[in-house]
Amino acid sequence: MPEMPSHITAFAGSLLLPPLCLLIPGFAGFFLLRRHPRVGKSLLGTALGLLWLVSTPAAGDFLLGRLDQEAELAERHHPQDYLRAKAIVVLSAGRYEYSVELHGATVDAQSLERMRHAASLYRQTKLPLLVTGGRMEPGEPSIASMLKTVAGEFAVPVTWTEDQARTTHENALFSHRILAAEGIRSILLVTHGAHMPRARRAFERAGFEVIPAATGLHHRTTLTFEDFLPSPGGLANSSFFFHEVIGLAWYEIIQAGASRQAEE
Repeated sequence: MPEMPSHITAFAGSLLLPPLCLLIPGFAGFFLLRRHPRVGKSLLGTALGLLWLVSTPAAGDFLLGRLDQEAELAERHHPQDYLRAKAIVVLSAGRYEYSVELHGATVDAQSLERMRHAASLYRQTKLPLLVTGGRMEPGEPSIASMLKTVAGEFAVPVTWTEDQARTTHENALFSHRILAAEGIRSILLVTHGAHMPRARRAFERAGFEVIPAATGLHHRTTLTFEDFLPSPGGLANSSFFFHEVIGLAWYEIIQAGASRQAEE
């Protein structure tokens, strides 16, 4: 199957995520104000209210915290499980198309945060690393190759580079092909806590025994007045939450469809 350009998939995904999923009904309500004032006011008011809500740091952190719980529970109760792992798998997030100071493309902040955690795990365990992440656009270097460069900056060797995957599902399948050939089934999986539920399910279905090793876990102990005011960070966190929830639902639909086909 030919690769779909990333800008097309990004636009399709943005239709389901805030702010666009709320701006569209908001604009619809605005244009209905004259002919159908009651419907128009309801749409516009609801859209603006929800947009305010999901743009607050309080809401964004609360939502991400719900996804973090699974990864945090694993971190608290199973640190000894690290001893069973045979490799560390680091999932890429994204990339910056051009970094002025580095004179080229490089990994984004989330990918860098994951690699920093993986470097810490490597120093604790001395397990070999696999980095996974394909190309955002044809002709670009893969994110996995950029991760490998960053790993070198942390003085951490990368044993395997999986540079074809474009989704979490493909990260799992293609990583399994590499590690199964090495007789490796049990892995430390490095990604963000909010991404861990979806990533863990994908890697387990691919055939791995997954030991979560999450980073970026959210902890907010106190709230201030500013936490209830809209901010770019609050909106980004809420969008990340809904992206993961939609991804989880989509993977479950795919799995259910595959199970039905197998039964037939």
